[in-house]
Amino acid sequence: MNYYNEIKTIIEEREINKKVRELKDNREDLLTRWNIGKLLVDAQGGEKRAKYGSSLIKEWGRKFKEGYGSSYSAPELRKMRHFYVIFKKCVTLSRISWNHIVAVLPIKNESERNYYINQVVINNLSVRELRNIIKDKAYERLSYADKDNIKLIEDSNYSLTIEDMLKDPILIKVDKNINKMNEKMLHKYIIDMLEDRFLELGNGFNLTGHEYKIIIDNRTYKIDLLFFNTELNRYVVIELKVRELKVGDKEQVRFYTNYVDKNLKKDYMNKSVGILIVKKNNKFVLEYSTDEVFITTYKMINK
Repeated sequence: MNYYNEIKTIIEEREINKKVRELKDNREDLLTRWNIGKLLVDAQGGEKRAKYGSSLIKEWGRKFKEGYGSSYSAPELRKMRHFYVIFKKCVTLSRISWNHIVAVLPIKNESERNYYINQVVINNLSVRELRNIIKDKAYERLSYADKDNIKLIEDSNYSLTIEDMLKDPILIKVDKNINKMNEKMLHKYIIDMLEDRFLELGNGFNLTGHEYKIIIDNRTYKIDLLFFNTELNRYVVIELKVRELKVGDKEQVRFYTNYVDKNLKKDYMNKSVGILIVKKNNKFVLEYSTDEVFITTYKMINK
């Protein structure tokens, strides 16, 4: 008998069962709070009256707190009521916890709330990570073509484009002495930051290579950053110029994307896309390298 493998099997089964129980408990917790919110609205005579609150929640909250603890105090009951009012359909997504819901409750814009909840689902964000992207105003920096009509992801049937992922501006935190760098140093610094923090651009980016070497006609070229995006099922070529846009820059990016399509892309993958980062009006901007140029600002902020 291989005792190591036997123990490993027992551990894996326990961890799987533990995760299933956690997901089940989470769904039941959300459903319970949503149902409580619904009953509170009904008890107050409807949503319009519930909107303004009443002494009913204060009284019931005191009794429930005495009997069942602070999780059912008046402030918590108000959150449950608010949960029902803004989510007419109960949010039963397995990776959304009550604390995630509480984090988005103050957000009045429905599309904005949906965006942040979707980010939790897509990226398995913790509550802390969710609060951080809300604090960084990720939704406000989005470049969605239909930003004001974002729906909740209720299953795995969703799709994104590169335009959906880019934010405006992209935030890269830098040291205060950044202005003392020459162009070569600045180029390397920003590339390193992009490599480490490229998720700031969106979901599903996996680094394929930094200064990725390609050889064409015995000449060696280097792609600043080459990513493969699992959400888009395509390669993404990133080129950085620490100066303003020049004639030929876009063609250089297209040259690289064409190479990647001919030599790296598999038949089941989508056509590669290129992003060019250049300087404009003392800011760095992203230019989406297609026939229709897509631009979003790129902002460096002090740590």
